[in-house]
Amino acid sequence: MIKKVKKEELKVGMFIHDLNCGWLDHSFFRRRFMVKSEGDLKKIHESGTVEVYIDTEKGIDAVGPTREEVQEEIRERLLEVAEHTHAEREQTTHRQELEVAKKIQSEATQVITNVLSDIRLGKQIEVERVSPVVGQITESILRNQGTLVSLCRIKERDTYTFQHSVSVCTLLVTFCRYMGMSREVIQEAGIGGMLHDIGKMRVPDNILNKPGKLTDVEFDIMKSHVTLGVDILKATPGVSTTVMQISGEHHERYEGSGYPSKRKAQEISQLGRMAAIVDVYDAITSNRCYHTGMEPSVALQKLFEWSGHHLDEELVQHFIQAIGIYPVGSLVRLESNRLAVVVQQGTAGLLYPVVRLVYDIKKNSRLKPTDEDLSKAESGGDHIVSAESPENWKVNPFDYLTLDLQK
Repeated sequence: MIKKVKKEELKVGMFIHDLNCGWLDHSFFRRRFMVKSEGDLKKIHESGTVEVYIDTEKGIDAVGPTREEVQEEIRERLLEVAEHTHAEREQTTHRQELEVAKKIQSEATQVITNVLSDIRLGKQIEVERVSPVVGQITESILRNQGTLVSLCRIKERDTYTFQHSVSVCTLLVTFCRYMGMSREVIQEAGIGGMLHDIGKMRVPDNILNKPGKLTDVEFDIMKSHVTLGVDILKATPGVSTTVMQISGEHHERYEGSGYPSKRKAQEISQLGRMAAIVDVYDAITSNRCYHTGMEPSVALQKLFEWSGHHLDEELVQHFIQAIGIYPVGSLVRLESNRLAVVVQQGTAGLLYPVVRLVYDIKKNSRLKPTDEDLSKAESGGDHIVSAESPENWKVNPFDYLTLDLQK
């Protein structure tokens, strides 16, 4: 049986099933292992972990909720958040925004690749190269926020750092827009998102791109990217305080276990706390050389689980409201036993998005893709019963998400 326990309750002889800090490139080489010594316990405590999952069949038991009980409670809380949120009406449909969003994403990736490559060569940042593309990202999100966000989930492993920068920018702009921030603040936050990992260009490639877990020494070097990045930004003319806050605080944690300054709660700026949420979300939903990314709905459950200690609980709820309980690109099962890909948030709330029907479970066959607005479910129509794993059904949501139904 898998149970969740606080780190203070861990004992030698317990078997760690999951350290429950999936965003952290910690120095444990194995994800699952037996706690064999006090040294292991000390290492777990120092890793920033607050709660872990143990396997009671492979080690000593403990008092605590089962994994299933934890997940059910989180699902219920997420539904409460979703039921009290109404999505804004988009100016354009997913189909209308798709081609424009593709071009913006491509241009943004090229711009940040050039900027970060220049830093590696010792050149100074040219902020004026970043600002226009952040403006384009903002305009796309104002028209239809889900389209560009969904495209940012598609990443190539050898260019992850560059594409992650574009994703964090896009998600942070989306988050700021939901929070009602001014266009000026949104623009600076977007630049901060694009440049948040700039210090990684001063980290050796063999550490930055290592396929396995990092050693303690390597992890310390990796963590130095935050202070290195702030130093680069301080030496750059025209960089705002907002941009430096985002770069300097995106690895701080709400309960004080983060780095580099171990700031707590309100000691971290609001945008710093927002950037931490966005950075974690994009990291855990991305495929990397050493782990497979989570599906968006699963990742949101993990954010919810980590809120209150690692992440700001209120802001996590706002982030979920901003991108939807079933983000664009999610594969869902409908009550009618059909599978569908979420293509747009609906106007009736987060539980009733616009979906693209792709598979008939009863007939075990693919469907001709058609779109359906689940807002009709309020009056007895079809509705979502669960999020599904695309891998289990051998369905790639992005094949359908980027499909132009009019062709």
